[in-house]
Amino acid sequence: MEKTIKLLMTTALVIFVISCGTTKKAENLPDISDEEKAVFSQTVGDTIQIANEETEYEIIIIEPGFNSWLLSIAKPEGYYSQSYLENRNQIYVTNWNQRVLQPQQYNSRLYELQIDYSPHIDYGYEVNYKLYNYFIYFQRKYRQRLGPFLPRI
Repeated sequence: MEKTIKLLMTTALVIFVISCGTTKKAENLPDISDEEKAVFSQTVGDTIQIANEETEYEIIIIEPGFNSWLLSIAKPEGYYSQSYLENRNQIYVTNWNQRVLQPQQYNSRLYELQIDYSPHIDYGYEVNYKLYNYFIYFQRKYRQRLGPFLPRI
């Protein structure tokens, strides 16, 4: 009887330890180049403000290295169509917001705040372009996967 209780307690402890992972990491993500690794290792904060004055929407991204990554590694503006960016952003925002609501399963330091993004609003090309690229940057840097697509550049 005593062995059974110890075994059950050990099994319960193992299950508890396994289930306490802070973040589910993505498997099979593309390799990261040395140039990209150097950008990811930056510690000086970049602040990017993305605004569309016509629609009065604004995104502020505070992430070390993102601006450098956007300028040196990301595909240039115009590479993607606005509809492509909107479709991908909708998927990424949905998955992001679900993770914000599950801090016991996903790292709350990575997924702090929900993103208010509506498919019924035209945010313009620049907002969609930079938001999309932030999601790609985020997934590659933190080895996360926010959707069914591999975060490639």
